[in-house]
Amino acid sequence: MASTPQTDAEIAQRVAAGDTAVFTALMRKHNRALFRTARSILRDDADAEDALQDGYLAAYRAMHTFRGDARLSTWLVRIVANEALARLRKRVRLAEVIPIEPGSHDGAAAERVAADAAAEPERAAVSTQTLRLIEARIDDLPDAFRTVFVLRALEEMSVEEVAASLAIPEATVRTRFFRARAMLRESLARELDLAMDDAFAFDGERCDRIVAGVLERLAQTKGETP
Repeated sequence: MASTPQTDAEIAQRVAAGDTAVFTALMRKHNRALFRTARSILRDDADAEDALQDGYLAAYRAMHTFRGDARLSTWLVRIVANEALARLRKRVRLAEVIPIEPGSHDGAAAERVAADAAAEPERAAVSTQTLRLIEARIDDLPDAFRTVFVLRALEEMSVEEVAASLAIPEATVRTRFFRARAMLRESLARELDLAMDDAFAFDGERCDRIVAGVLERLAQTKGETP
């Protein structure tokens, strides 16, 4: 029975030799980070999954070229990011449109929130709404900032790793991350201000229920009067 590879170089060698078990373990280990990378570029779950699969296939075929100059995880992020960017360029060419600008979110996330809220208990619905809101606002970040934010904030990659993955200077990573975080805070603050107007709403079903209850009790009181 073959031993479990311990280093990136050993993993790459085993995958290059056709060891599908090692490759499967490699995919499971990095799936979340690589999906988030593709998703941050394409802003679509299905497209991100397709890009991730194509990226894995490209990595598998090129595994024999891995020399260990960077971490294997960084090497994989770079491949998947390039695959996602290629898909994005193709999408733009086919549609003959420019990339979506911040603030032009199409509302799909809001519809998903409404559907989730209707299907789940109240407490779970609130949590789901919050998560979907954050995801939607991350989607609205400009292209140059979104992937950096996802890799730094969600995947907790170091500045050095993000810089190597995206082939940009470390100073650029720091600048884009801080600006992305500031934009996200501002966007969420605006959403919170709007939500405050609707806090503890007292119309609709709650209002009808209380009025009906009072009228019913009033009728009972009158019926008890001698």
